[in-house]
Amino acid sequence: MQILHFDIKPHNILLDENFNPKVSDFGLAKLYSVDDNIVSLTAARGTIGYIAPELVYKNLGGISFKADVYSFGMLVLEMVGRRKNLNAFADRTSQIYFPSWIYDRLDQGEDMELGDISDDEKVMIRKMIITSFWCIQLLPSDRPSMNKVLKMLESNVELLEMPPKPFHQLPLETSTEVHNYENFNDEENVIFTRIMTCETPNQASDRLKEEFKGTERTRQQQLLNLRRDFENLKMKEE
Repeated sequence: MQILHFDIKPHNILLDENFNPKVSDFGLAKLYSVDDNIVSLTAARGTIGYIAPELVYKNLGGISFKADVYSFGMLVLEMVGRRKNLNAFADRTSQIYFPSWIYDRLDQGEDMELGDISDDEKVMIRKMIITSFWCIQLLPSDRPSMNKVLKMLESNVELLEMPPKPFHQLPLETSTEVHNYENFNDEENVIFTRIMTCETPNQASDRLKEEFKGTERTRQQQLLNLRRDFENLKMKEE
């Protein structure tokens, strides 16, 4: 048997007394046979920001262990950026969606602006970013297995090929039911629904900023509320 976790994110990676990472919270996990390549679900499950697109959208491919690969890639990008991947209040508009911003800088050979780091750390970060972008490719078939991911992280960075930019227009028709979430109030449900129907990450960022218009106090409160709800959000099977 194999396990699909469906909720890989920073909150669910714990460290033991020797600082070894341990995956926790298997509440959304699903057991399936090693002989099965595709898993059947009646409803999408996961946490916004880490959930693989094929869990929500049609025509991207079947649901498999590649969903956890996608979540892992998003988690690693947040480790690199030391911030949430989506931040409506970033200093510059281009930095609102971190994966898109860092891809462009890496692809164009520009400084990644990640602070005072050594040359060895720059090499490791570059390796982590390239590997992450392979993990978050839109189509599951384009993502590596976790065994391949480990080999990429252990290989020479010069041997890693830069993947295609993983941000494409998403189909709007959902493949599984997406429930209203118990942690959202009515207004936030509306905001979330609008963001989920955006066609690209940049459009989602613009929509998020638009929803936050108002006084600075209101903006900060809305941000705190949505951050709280996004962090606790889980898509539960009926």
